[in-house]
Amino acid sequence: MANAALFISTVLIWGTTWIAIAMQVGPVPVLVSVFYRFAVAAVILVAILAFMRRLNVPALRDQPFILAQALCLFSLNFICFYNAAGFIPSGLISVIFSLATIYNAVNARLFFGDRITGRTLLAATLGATGLLLLFGEEVVVDFNMGTLKGIGLAALGTLFFSLGNMASRRNSAAGISPLTANGWGMTYGAIVLLLLIAVTQTPIVAPPDITYLAALLYLAAIGSVIGFTTYLMLVSRIGSSRAAYATVLFPIVALSLSTVFEGYHWSGLGLIGLALTLLGNVVIFARPLARRPIQSTARLPASG
Repeated sequence: MANAALFISTVLIWGTTWIAIAMQVGPVPVLVSVFYRFAVAAVILVAILAFMRRLNVPALRDQPFILAQALCLFSLNFICFYNAAGFIPSGLISVIFSLATIYNAVNARLFFGDRITGRTLLAATLGATGLLLLFGEEVVVDFNMGTLKGIGLAALGTLFFSLGNMASRRNSAAGISPLTANGWGMTYGAIVLLLLIAVTQTPIVAPPDITYLAALLYLAAIGSVIGFTTYLMLVSRIGSSRAAYATVLFPIVALSLSTVFEGYHWSGLGLIGLALTLLGNVVIFARPLARRPIQSTARLPASG
């Protein structure tokens, strides 16, 4: 039940963050928007840890891996995603992000020697096929060089995200809790972003309106502090490959919100795609059928 609760929470939270990211694209430079997000998130999470008296400092040997997590999960990946949002719809970014299932399976094999199971491949195939049916027409009709750039940025951001998963998995194995790793990781990520702002001489623009500010607070408090904590707890409990399948369901949440608030209309292919995506989710989490022991029909000789 705990794993299911973490999985559902991650899907619902991160399935809504893509719309909030799109709300931030505009007058505020991307570097500054991402910095705002993780600076606020770091302050919130570090304050919570300090209040709970759980603000532990990781050992020196763990610091490079905390920094790796910061770079891949709390800075570079979102620089890619926010820039991608300037070229392609947020729903399409969430589709590309769902490739984290495949990225994680491959990277877990490379870094930890995990076996890529047939179930993982089948679930990934079902999910990818379903998402292709959901968004294929949009990609074909609206394709141009800007779309290609957006797809490339989103794919690169997803690669960074997957590498951050590997760093998080290593940190969890070293006994560092997701809360501690996230608290320090978000802090380091905010510092890295501030350095990038200084080096690139990017102007720091204040939040322009209430919509931007609301999106920022949602992304920092809910999307980052809570969302990353639930997801990385899931990674530590069920593994990076299975946890990443949550990303396949993000577009479903985004489309559901779009149906309610933006009048999105489901096509026949879209409904088939939804069914395939959900089927993939069933495949990855279904328990294997227990094998019944084979009973011999031969009679044993009578004793005595």
